[in-house]
Amino acid sequence: MARAVIDRVFERRLAALVNSREHGAALAGGRRGLEREGLRVTPAGRVSARPHPPALGSALCNPHITTDYSEALLELVTPTFNDNAALSQYLGDLHHFVARLLDDELLWAGSMPGEIAGEAEVPIARYGSSHRGHFKEVYRRGLQTRYGGLMQAIAGAHYNFSFPERFWPLWAEVMEESAPGAGFVSTAYFDLVRNYRRHGWLALYLFGVSPALCASFVPAPADPELLPLGPGTLHLPNATSLRMSDLGYRNRNQSAVNVSVNSLADYLRDLQRATHTVHPPFAALGVRVDGEYRQLNANILQIENEYYSNIRPKRAPRAGESTMRALARGGVEYVEVRALDICIFEPTGVCMDEMHFMEAFLALCLLRGSEPIEASEQPQLDQNHLLVARRGREPGLALQRAGRAVSLQDWGAELLDQLTGVCELLDAGDTTRRYRRTLDRQVEKLRDAELTPSARLLRELRRNAVGFSEYTRTLSAQHHARLLDRQGHEPAVLASFAEEAVASLEVQAAGERSERGSFEDYLARTLGPDLA
Repeated sequence: MARAVIDRVFERRLAALVNSREHGAALAGGRRGLEREGLRVTPAGRVSARPHPPALGSALCNPHITTDYSEALLELVTPTFNDNAALSQYLGDLHHFVARLLDDELLWAGSMPGEIAGEAEVPIARYGSSHRGHFKEVYRRGLQTRYGGLMQAIAGAHYNFSFPERFWPLWAEVMEESAPGAGFVSTAYFDLVRNYRRHGWLALYLFGVSPALCASFVPAPADPELLPLGPGTLHLPNATSLRMSDLGYRNRNQSAVNVSVNSLADYLRDLQRATHTVHPPFAALGVRVDGEYRQLNANILQIENEYYSNIRPKRAPRAGESTMRALARGGVEYVEVRALDICIFEPTGVCMDEMHFMEAFLALCLLRGSEPIEASEQPQLDQNHLLVARRGREPGLALQRAGRAVSLQDWGAELLDQLTGVCELLDAGDTTRRYRRTLDRQVEKLRDAELTPSARLLRELRRNAVGFSEYTRTLSAQHHARLLDRQGHEPAVLASFAEEAVASLEVQAAGERSERGSFEDYLARTLGPDLA
């Protein structure tokens, strides 16, 4: 579809929503939630070797405070809200609760870890003696076996979003669809996912904040383009997000994993293939060696969660149900945007501008025309993201669009211009015009790369004449002090966190007491006999 046609399609769809019976409020009130990862570190900034604090509850059973890959990598999970201010308040309360219980430890402020001697300093998370807990631990052991543990010390934020229920009948009218059921909704979400794959580099430019890293993180030989910047620090001068580059959480071993997002059926087919196809290099590592599991299986993906993508279609699974089975059962319920750096300057790791922008940007990705992604287009999209991650602030940087070079500035300006109408819809009835004011700040960042958070971080490192690890350690301590401030926190919410922590430990203990059968039987039930 030619760009001029895509633009006309977008304008027609936007006008239809503006003139709908919702009187412009068609997009407002979507559900959104956050998952924020963060390493527990010592006062000196080293990864904590302590177990998950019992006062935070069971990492296996606490719905809001858990761990990711490492025992030291906290993951704070919010419920969903229909307002960013309420989401931000809850996230702040959750961080406050955690900060009070970390003793002398800190929550690391950045996405990239500080000084680290090797993957032995990144302990794999443990979840108790139940089969479910052992499954989660073996899966993580498989990640370490396949990719190494250092990559798993990187932290990020995930933004989960779904459109309000009242939106879908309106969208069905716009799309001239008579029956807006689960299939229609799934198709629309895959339109969004494809366009995010095409345009998500803009979020890296605007909010990426990992242009530098500790030299100890980069295995020898280091990337020849990396330059020194202060004690023990390497950087790329125009980088936006090394976390999302080939130096960070970008799995080069999965380059052969091609998962189509042209339809739900294609997506499930390709994930099914990847989770059911033996990968000889992984088989050579062994699955069960000397009676201990090194990985769940030798397939390209142990489970579907191992597939790394900057955005994923999701549905909340029922008890014991996998992500793929949930999608096959009910279709897409929401999308999970995964390519977000931890905002190093914010105590909670996420800024309000980013939440407002992501909501508007996801709406734009849905409203625009979205042709299928052909096999020849996907490598261009991957290269665009890599270029922006490594060189996004480089003057005159050109990206590839439909096989032709286009400057990042021009392409970004087109997208931000189209966001104007989306923000007007989201601001309907709000005199503060929060979304439009957020958009104006992003326009300024595009005009002047020095206003981006990645440029700000490099300036701070130079101004303070310190290395990345020392600067981030100091910032982590400052954030910790702010998080301990009780002002503005909701006592009832804080009390509920404590109650959940206690209850989660009781649930885990009860599950371990009632466990029956062998772990092999559990694998067969969970993965299916062919995968186990």
